[in-house]
Amino acid sequence: MSAPPDLPEIVSRAFDVSRRSGYVSFCRNETGRLLATLAATRGGTLAEFGTGAGVGTAWLRSGVRDGARIISAELDQLLAGAAADIFVDDPQVEVLAADWSNLADHAPFSLLFIDSGIPSEVTVDKIADLVEPGGIVVLDDFVPCEMWPPISGGRVDTLREEWLTDERFTAVELMIAPDASVVVATRR
Repeated sequence: MSAPPDLPEIVSRAFDVSRRSGYVSFCRNETGRLLATLAATRGGTLAEFGTGAGVGTAWLRSGVRDGARIISAELDQLLAGAAADIFVDDPQVEVLAADWSNLADHAPFSLLFIDSGIPSEVTVDKIADLVEPGGIVVLDDFVPCEMWPPISGGRVDTLREEWLTDERFTAVELMIAPDASVVVATRR
């Protein structure tokens, strides 16, 4: 698989790294374009939990303002190394081969991108204080749901429900494709 030609150059490079790494679980282009758009509105420090091979990080980088910084953490050492190579000459991006909790030392974040497949210990309570007031959290990889409470796989999707109802955030679920949605939450 290679990246479509209409992608930002940094995103195309990340797709190539992902392909060479054999990593097929990455940020969708629809989510990526949303990330680039939101990154363009942010200053300060942006972060990502779960870098993978760097596609989501590349989308953030394609939109980030001058002077803003992106820090991303990936637990898998090989993937983190592959992603770090994409940004080796970029002073605005740092990829850590580390658990998500290591990013707390770099908070608060103006934008935080999290894969919805996060470990169960990563709750809204643990994330809320990492995001500055007015900061945005984007959680991806949801299947659109038209009912309440949200159901996924025959069960209540407690992660989505938690984010959409937490009083510290104003949140919305956005359908980015017929088969995919994200939750975007802004810290009050």
